[in-house]
Amino acid sequence: MTTGRPPAGPAGSRLPGAGTGHPRAGAHHRPPGGTGHPRTWPIRTADWHTGGEPFRIVPEPPPAVTGPGPTVAERRTLAMADAGTQWTRALLCGEPRGHADMYGAFVVPPDDAGAHLGALFWHKDGFSTACGHGTIALGAWAVAEGLVPAPPEGTTDVVIDVPSGRVTASVRTAGGRVADVTFVNVPGHVHARGVEVATSYGTLTVDIAYGGAMYAVLPVGRLGTGARVRPHDVTALIAAGREIRDALNAARAAEHPGDDRLSGVYGTVFTEEARAPVRRSDSTRLLHHRNVTVFADGQVDRSPCGSGTAARVALLADSGELRPGDELLHESVVGSLFRARIERTAVVDGRRTVVPAVTGTAYATGTGAFTVDPDDTLVPGFVLR
Repeated sequence: MTTGRPPAGPAGSRLPGAGTGHPRAGAHHRPPGGTGHPRTWPIRTADWHTGGEPFRIVPEPPPAVTGPGPTVAERRTLAMADAGTQWTRALLCGEPRGHADMYGAFVVPPDDAGAHLGALFWHKDGFSTACGHGTIALGAWAVAEGLVPAPPEGTTDVVIDVPSGRVTASVRTAGGRVADVTFVNVPGHVHARGVEVATSYGTLTVDIAYGGAMYAVLPVGRLGTGARVRPHDVTALIAAGREIRDALNAARAAEHPGDDRLSGVYGTVFTEEARAPVRRSDSTRLLHHRNVTVFADGQVDRSPCGSGTAARVALLADSGELRPGDELLHESVVGSLFRARIERTAVVDGRRTVVPAVTGTAYATGTGAFTVDPDDTLVPGFVLR
């Protein structure tokens, strides 16, 4: 963000972090040159969780990603190339300030005045193209902090530009508090069906779908190990998810048709049916599935995974298992729930796509002011699993 009057999003809302009077948090976020590196200004964060998955919001990110001009997709490229931005990500994500499964975002200017804010999502391995649980948390945060005005009772759209496109967090308030958030994603599609991948578990067949990022999806039973979607089996599923992802990416099995920056399998989604579909009184159906998503290099999503759920909606719609009016109750490995449905269908670049709507809850867990002592030799940190 630049100095002076901050840019405005819809309805004249101001970008988070602008005009706070604090020193620019990223001003001293350069890689240290030994043990005598300067102390940083406090890096201020707002910590939330969505369905158990952490989300660390940084309203004042490093200056390399806040200047005027680039789109959010271009800012992601800048972030990946900038040593100071990567250092800040590693500092906030890695131990001792974070952990191997930490997740967060830098709040950046949107592409234009049609959105309230932009977001660069990060994890221990870099910057992702999409994050549904993060979009839910950002919507709740923006309303709870008064950055986007909302009535005590009603629904308020928070429009967010992310690397995969423009998304909306529809925030429902009740009694003056955020009740839940419905995340309307970019169009998703089935990329490939029945892709065979050679693994130590034998040749597995997976489907690949796009929900803002590419996911390989398969029933957990195909592993043949007796593993289920449950905490007890998470360690084994991390190993399997990594192996599947790496083999598919080595074969370049997930090339995005329109933007190579969105190519590559980001995560592996292991699924199982929690119960048989229930037919409701209006003849629509309720599906109840469990999943665990292993993303990036072995991170485990504690939530049902927003962009992974979007990919699941695309697959289920394609097979006819999820129809307009039906609902998917998507359960995570820790028992948290998202509700997903088909918002609408569309044709994008000649391909049939599905725009999903995913509803979940997010809650604040605290605020932070992270610092670096000039004598600290373990900077920006480390990751152990």
